[in-house]
Amino acid sequence: MAASNPPTAGATGRATPSGASAGRPAVGLVLGVDDATPLEFWVAVAPGQTLQLDDVVALERRLPDGATVEIYGLVTQIRARHEGAHFQSDVFLIADGTLPAQVSEAALVQPTRFEPEILLPPLPGTPVRLAEASQRDTALSFDTVERRLPAGLSRADEPVYLDLDFIDGTKGAHINISGISGVATKTSYATFLLYSMFTSGALGADAANTRALIFNVKGEDLLFLDHANRLVDDDQAARYRALGLTPGPFRDVGILAPPRKGDLNATPATGSRKTGVAPFFWTVADFCHQRLLPFLFADAEDERQQYTIVVQSVTAQLAQLEATEDGAVRFDGRLIRTFPALVDALEDRLSPTDPDEPPDPRWTGRAVGSGTVNAFIRRLASAKRHVEHLIRADIAKAQAHALDLDRHQVTVVDIHGLHDRAKRFVVGVVLRQAFEAKEASGSALPLQFVVLDELNKYAPRDSSSPIKEILLDVAERGRSLGIVLVGAQQTASEVERRVVANSAIRIVGRLDPAEARRDEYGFLPAVARQRSTILKPGSMYLAQPRLPVPLLVEFPFPSWATRPAEAVRGGGARSVDSAGATDDVDLDTVDGNGAGPPADDPFAGLTS
Repeated sequence: MAASNPPTAGATGRATPSGASAGRPAVGLVLGVDDATPLEFWVAVAPGQTLQLDDVVALERRLPDGATVEIYGLVTQIRARHEGAHFQSDVFLIADGTLPAQVSEAALVQPTRFEPEILLPPLPGTPVRLAEASQRDTALSFDTVERRLPAGLSRADEPVYLDLDFIDGTKGAHINISGISGVATKTSYATFLLYSMFTSGALGADAANTRALIFNVKGEDLLFLDHANRLVDDDQAARYRALGLTPGPFRDVGILAPPRKGDLNATPATGSRKTGVAPFFWTVADFCHQRLLPFLFADAEDERQQYTIVVQSVTAQLAQLEATEDGAVRFDGRLIRTFPALVDALEDRLSPTDPDEPPDPRWTGRAVGSGTVNAFIRRLASAKRHVEHLIRADIAKAQAHALDLDRHQVTVVDIHGLHDRAKRFVVGVVLRQAFEAKEASGSALPLQFVVLDELNKYAPRDSSSPIKEILLDVAERGRSLGIVLVGAQQTASEVERRVVANSAIRIVGRLDPAEARRDEYGFLPAVARQRSTILKPGSMYLAQPRLPVPLLVEFPFPSWATRPAEAVRGGGARSVDSAGATDDVDLDTVDGNGAGPPADDPFAGLTS
């Protein structure tokens, strides 16, 4: 806003500060020996004052008509030098006092906001002051955000917010997070954002019906979201309160895990968590009638082969098989209850006993040679041992274990122990179920969040697959359907461009130096790219459409357990399984050595 009282000119012709910069001591003056532009300018730091990276500053420019433009900016670089020195060795003479010189410091500022929006450079000699309190909110455009989502803290422990309109589809959607595995804490930050959405009040009454689907792809870190973290101390709790949040676990969590191989009781295959976990799998009838076969051929190697024609033909024929009430199918007079039996029946159908008898073109497609058919059979047979425990109708009430993504506010699907082919199958099938459910609902509300790490495996840049097509649908049409992708990967350069480009919110943790130079990180200034290679766990660069400059944020240590050793013992948490039963979780049976991260690095040990 323009100042109500226009500044007066002093002897130098500069404006006397008012409005954005009045009432606080100046930390410096705009330099006149470096060009000042509406995009960046240098500030000479005043004696006895300091400016550091990420400081927010304010200044003003008086217009010829007497009006004032308030200019706000973010410090993105600092330099210090000797004035009066000509050679590198002069530093020793200056230190000895034999050569007169003066130390000068200057800060590079990138403007974040002009109020009113008149894009003029600041004039040399203009006083620059730190923006605090309401001025800081103005500088970072927080004052214009109606629904502020707490996203972390600045290095000065001041709240940083995201505009929820750019997440829930109102003006944009989707979040993309990049960073080195084991250092960038990508999944930890994704779950923090979910916790903030569910507990901050930003979603209002819609929070109760909003759902989140999380794929647990590494370790068992996400199997304890419903347990409080015993390592959250008073300092970390205070950081939550500074964001308007109350630390604690997620309140309504469903944990789903694949069954153990060879277990006729379908016991969930988890190691550290013994109770409150339900198995998931698909019946043979589901596999056939829901046309799930293509998801077994969902990697780059398959897409380069001609047997994809056979895949489509077989998928169409399987969908016509008769199903029984208990999830089995009838195939050529056989009752098929297991995936190996289905593979054997397909092999008999596609490879006639008489070598002179051609295979049925309804099953193989027209003009397909025996070599292509045999390649399909070999590929399908190789998948048998990886997915046979996921496709079955050999236990009682098998249909009861179908995935219900609406039962809990947060549903964690554990796939970390599966083979890569089985992981792709599960991710593809579950994503399609979630996407089709949102399409069928005809309404964007309630929102459905999907958290998926290792995005480069499922939406690679240089190949195609059924999973990639679904992720592209989510990225391009999810905004209107109310399905929001929170994707994460080590290297954004290896992910399909359209998936990343459709993410309104871009977040970067610790990056590999070579990766940081890629064009995909062009939204980061040069200094930010350099800093991204040395970021500590718990620090992220956050870019959002409202701000032309990404902000460095730190998020509190998770208040929910991220591994067994962190979970609060003594019945402090309760879990609800997929059938609706509530169990106390006996953490005395949980594996773990009880060791926590050192006090000076609470994020030590987080793996994603």
